[in-house]
Amino acid sequence: MRNDARLGIALMVAAMVVFASQDGLSRYLAERYNVLMVVMIRYWFFALFVIAIARRRAGSIRAAAATRQPWLQAFRGVLLAAEICVSVVAYVAIGLIETHAIFAAYPLIIASLAGPVLGERMGWRRWLAVAAGFVGILIILQPGAAVFSPSAALALLAAFMFAVYGLATRYAARKDSAATSFFWTGTTGAVAITAVGVWVWEPLLREDWAMMGLLCVMGALGHYLLIKVYEVAEASTVQPFAYLHLVFAAVIGVSVFGEALEWNIVVGAVIVVGAGLFTLWRESLSR
Repeated sequence: MRNDARLGIALMVAAMVVFASQDGLSRYLAERYNVLMVVMIRYWFFALFVIAIARRRAGSIRAAAATRQPWLQAFRGVLLAAEICVSVVAYVAIGLIETHAIFAAYPLIIASLAGPVLGERMGWRRWLAVAAGFVGILIILQPGAAVFSPSAALALLAAFMFAVYGLATRYAARKDSAATSFFWTGTTGAVAITAVGVWVWEPLLREDWAMMGLLCVMGALGHYLLIKVYEVAEASTVQPFAYLHLVFAAVIGVSVFGEALEWNIVVGAVIVVGAGLFTLWRESLSR
């Protein structure tokens, strides 16, 4: 595999800009329309993109869909669609900044669950990092404080759901190719969200169709950039730069939606991200 660290980092940064912009568009549309409908339309475009990519990589749609673990693959697809819905609801309820600060804990949740679920070994240093990360989450959430918002639990739920999705993806990779998992992610997610989203359809304003179209393009572009990232560089090199998603989302939250950078969110996010980076570093040493 080609290993161009500089290009990989540049592509990862670009992908995080795209994903943060996508989150901003999702919040804008979800404030005006039903979340299920917004995610459903986004998934229709995403499914077409996934089918095209998987077909090119696997040679045919049948080859891309071939799996010995269909229930696991379907579970992954439905779970990711549900997690996106929960995340978008959190964007509206508590904002992009707080949602992403809490969501940044998902690598720590993966690390803590990898042992019992996948049989991976966890040393005391990584357990210490996980504990530190959850201290950061408590600082962000401020449980018991007068300013605590129960809606913040939505972001924590989204992080947990995405962590389970990540673990299921690792497990699926033992028998299926990345193209197969990608195919099932898009198609089953689209079917699941359509089954519930079609019942809450409402007409969009003409200008909002433009925003919806941009959201769909951003989603496909972000995933395309991620594919290219892992084609040109090693995951251990580029993965730390995925935390820039939080930075770019914060910029959009402040400049577009007028969100405030509260001290507890900044301090908590620094602790969570630091613990996550340490966990990634320890994981790279164990390979």
